[in-house]
Amino acid sequence: MTLVVSAPGKVLIAGGYLVLDQKYAGVVVSTSSRFYTIIRESGAASLIQVRSPQFINAEWEASVTIDDGRINLHDRDSTKSLSTNKFVYLAIQKVLSLVLEIKGKSALCLQLSRGLDITIVGDNDFYSQRSQLASLGLPSTIGSLKKISPFASTSVSLRDVHKTGLGSSAALITSLVTALLVHFSAITAESLSNDEGRSLAHNVAQYVHCLAQGKVGSGFDVSSAVFGSHIYRRFDPAVLAPLMSDNESEVSPLSVLSVSNPGWNHKVQPFCLPPGMRIMLADVDAGSDTPSLAGKVLRWRRDNPSEANELWDSLSARNDELASVLNTLTEAHASDAGTYDYILARAAALEYSKWSTLGITPQESEIVRKLTQTRSVAESIRAYMRQMGSASEVPIEPPEQTSLLDACLVKAGVVAGGVPGAGGYDAIWLLVLEPQPDIQPSPMSLVEGVWSSWRELDVSPLSAVESRERGVRIERLETVLGLKGILVKLEP
Repeated sequence: MTLVVSAPGKVLIAGGYLVLDQKYAGVVVSTSSRFYTIIRESGAASLIQVRSPQFINAEWEASVTIDDGRINLHDRDSTKSLSTNKFVYLAIQKVLSLVLEIKGKSALCLQLSRGLDITIVGDNDFYSQRSQLASLGLPSTIGSLKKISPFASTSVSLRDVHKTGLGSSAALITSLVTALLVHFSAITAESLSNDEGRSLAHNVAQYVHCLAQGKVGSGFDVSSAVFGSHIYRRFDPAVLAPLMSDNESEVSPLSVLSVSNPGWNHKVQPFCLPPGMRIMLADVDAGSDTPSLAGKVLRWRRDNPSEANELWDSLSARNDELASVLNTLTEAHASDAGTYDYILARAAALEYSKWSTLGITPQESEIVRKLTQTRSVAESIRAYMRQMGSASEVPIEPPEQTSLLDACLVKAGVVAGGVPGAGGYDAIWLLVLEPQPDIQPSPMSLVEGVWSSWRELDVSPLSAVESRERGVRIERLETVLGLKGILVKLEP
């Protein structure tokens, strides 16, 4: 039997830095780009084989023993230690420890006696495709990206890969943890469609991700990988303290990670982008060190609490307003799709400055008002983020990114934009109108024109759109383009 579990990447379009504080919420969009974990039985008793075929020398083998109630992984080849891949190593070790507590030693040993063959791959968007495009002689466009083979080799080692900021580690951990939980029957496949199964997968994935990173982060990236697009408010970091300490071996993992533990007090509110509105993402080849940026901002907030809290409260209000106005556009489509589609088609052909000329009936005018409100709120968020950056001396929206975003925002049909998450130099996001039927030139093509001709920064598009699926899910191997071919290539 072959089990395939996928989890999406993410884009935090509002709530950067604020999501670290439980007082504030963030708006996170899950992407169509996904990580996939494929689990099969290998037939080699108590042996776990892990392969990441997109990387050079990314194969590991470890045998499993259970000693005094502890899970131990022993490398078969000391030159290929699984522990060097900390995220995968900890995911396997900690999930097996939890399964041992839930199912018991006999049940776990029975399943381990059949061995595990684990293959992990990510969609191309998680890694820079500049070299692939160059080798194929293709321009850096979304259309060109579709000509690259699925799950293309990066031709580098795991530690040398250029990531694009879509939350690859969170998506990987979520797909792997969930696949292991399902394989060992700690959760059922059916329970992934309800809160209980997803919530346990969420809690375990958050734990493993925090442990691998060495700190308890905001968790929005794992939450998006599990639940899809939503409005996120973090859990109290104290819930994981017992398992993050040096005495973690004395603590029952299930007592902490159980869905019945009230310490898991995060909040997930439904959200999705309105119909006819597409997210566009670009990888900017001038990356930022997110932990370093966050550390400086938090020190500024600690040293200037009055100024910082006033700014954060104002920014939070705008973030909430952005989520609200986008939700009202979704509601407008549900109540009168014809009028909604008509206005979107006309707005897609005009620059924002001319949208005020649209709308004759009250219903049309209200949709136009919501579109213009989306722009004004998003611009207010950008201004507050720049203010925070200036006060903390952190390049949250550097001048180079400001110039790029402003050049995109004057194009017809472009609604809003910003720098995702903690900001910096490494990415931008845009919301553009994508009416049906499409218009020419489309807002997407106008934006691509800006990106391809931009010289101040090296801008490369990603092909991802918003995932309309609900986060982590079980896949059929045959329906994921290119996935079966990956397994065929791995066969001896």
